[in-house]
Amino acid sequence: MDLRKEKTSILLAGAVIGIIASLLVFFGNPANMGFCIACFLRDTAGALGLHSAAAVQYIRPEIIGLVLGSFLLALGKKELSARGGSAPLTRFVLGVFVMIGCLMFLGCPFRMILRLAGGDLNALFGLAGFVCGILAGVFFLKRGYTLKRTYRLPVLEGRLFACIQVVLLVLLVAAPSLLRFTQSGGGPGAKHAAILISLAAGLIVGALAQKSRLCMVGGIRDLVLFRETKLILGFVAILVSALACNLILNAATPDTYFHLSLAGQPVAHTDGLWNFLGMLLAGFGCVLLGGCPLRQLVLSGEGNTDSAMTVIGLMAGAAFAHNFGLASSGEGPTANGKIAVILGIAVVCAIACLNTFRKKDA
Repeated sequence: MDLRKEKTSILLAGAVIGIIASLLVFFGNPANMGFCIACFLRDTAGALGLHSAAAVQYIRPEIIGLVLGSFLLALGKKELSARGGSAPLTRFVLGVFVMIGCLMFLGCPFRMILRLAGGDLNALFGLAGFVCGILAGVFFLKRGYTLKRTYRLPVLEGRLFACIQVVLLVLLVAAPSLLRFTQSGGGPGAKHAAILISLAAGLIVGALAQKSRLCMVGGIRDLVLFRETKLILGFVAILVSALACNLILNAATPDTYFHLSLAGQPVAHTDGLWNFLGMLLAGFGCVLLGGCPLRQLVLSGEGNTDSAMTVIGLMAGAAFAHNFGLASSGEGPTANGKIAVILGIAVVCAIACLNTFRKKDA
């Protein structure tokens, strides 16, 4: 595919994804949260009993669909490849702290864009921090940062994560009594589109993200490193299409899909400093991981067990955040959360240094 066709493909993928994300809110997802990888992994962790925050417990079919959509397209294109072994424990730790940063901000990079499309000006502080975190990561990439190579693995290894998603879907549909769910009116976990709509949306977005290699972190990283704009076009397309769809829904329905303000935004707080620092931690960690949470899910579907380990780290981070009072709320960040973010920045910086300036292996 030539560069022009590739850019067009990424633009179209981003536009479709933005519209789907906006429509998911129309069909029942929380406001400004048609998609949020961090929030949806947190909800799934809660449904499985990994944390006890009753307001955020529900197995999100969008996550299942994302992985299976990527898996099925990769299988069809003969791109499914079992690989891993590149510092899996380090990736787990990075995943934990990326999630802690996201839950300080109350959203992943994907939701950051959707919050902007919904008029949430607090997301501008998050975007500034996200860019600074990516620049910090790029500093180390330019100096040789690496988690070493991956290795080919047995075929089953590359399919297990997709199989786990099927098991979760079966539990959600056939055995919901085994899971925990937020009660109606009890919080964001109670707001969701119908299972089939959510699953279909996830499948489409997963396939589009796999085909286009869409990555929120990669767009800014590649612009800085290589002056390459193709990935950031997808980023812009999601923002523009979600904004346009929100404005149409605002005019056509009695509900609010776009409200330009700092205060009164859904599932958000107005502490600019900690919105900035939370996304700085997330952006920094994602660069060291090689992609944003969305990209990690897509790579997991393609058979990358290192990305699957990162996703497990993200879920563990969500459990830590809610079990130990690290996650923010609409009232603002917690004291424990602030300590965790500062600690996270220090740990991620240490990981970056140790994998950049260490002596070469003999």
